This record gives sequence, C-alpha cells and structure tokens, in this order.
Amino acid sequence: MSAGCGPAGDRPARAAAFPKHYRLLKTDEYSSVFGFRKVLKSRHFLLHYCPRVCAEKPAARLGLVVAKRFLRRSVDRNLVKRLAREHFRLLRSRLQSSDLVLRLAVKPTALDRQALAREIQRLLGRMIVAEQ
Repeated sequence: MSAGCGPAGDRPARAAAFPKHYRLLKTDEYSSVFGFRKVLKSRHFLLHYCPRVCAEKPAARLGLVVAKRFLRRSVDRNLVKRLAREHFRLLRSRLQSSDLVLRLAVKPTALDRQALAREIQRLLGRMIVAEQ
C-alpha cells in the first residue's frame, strides 16, 4: 500500500463527498418516492421527488435509476450516474429536505456528456425553484 492510501476511516471528510446519508439505499425508500407521484420531466429524465418530514438529518437525498435497456454498456450507465451525483453534490446545499430519484426514461440517441450534464443540472435547478 502506498503512503497516501490509508483505510477509509483515516480520510478526512470532504465537503463535496457523497456519503450514505445523502443517498437512497433501500427499496422502501425508492418505493415511497415513486408512490408520492410528483415528477419533473425533461427530454431524457424523470425526477421523482417526495418531501422529507421526519428526518434526523434534514438534507436532500438522491437515488438513481439507469436501466440497462436504455444504455447497454455499463460504462455509459456509470457516466450518467457520475454526472447526476456530481450535479447533486454541487446543488445539495440549496435543495430543501426531500428524497429525489433521477430516472433515465428515454434512450439517448447520442451519449453527449455535456448535453446530459446540462439537462440534469436544469432538472435539479427546477427542483430548487419549485421549493422556494
């Protein structure tokens, strides 16, 4: 092991990190967001959302659904997830306490990284405007 790579517990917490308390982890958490039936739409994505009322740590949490039927290659699915997590991290402090699920709903014709990033950023930005 090299000098700069200690165990995960030794690393300092980064401000732009994506720790578990900012993620939706359980099937029930996803089900409750889908069951709330509030959605914002864009060309390729659906952003399902549900306000959090009894949260010990009031913050927005993100869940991602990128189906294999829309993007066959795992590299492409992981790219979409990375873009979504990055824009969520950047906007997280401005979001109200809510659970969000970003779902790829339409197969992109061409995988344009910048266009997908702008679309995700606009969707999350609409969530900020809708809550204020």
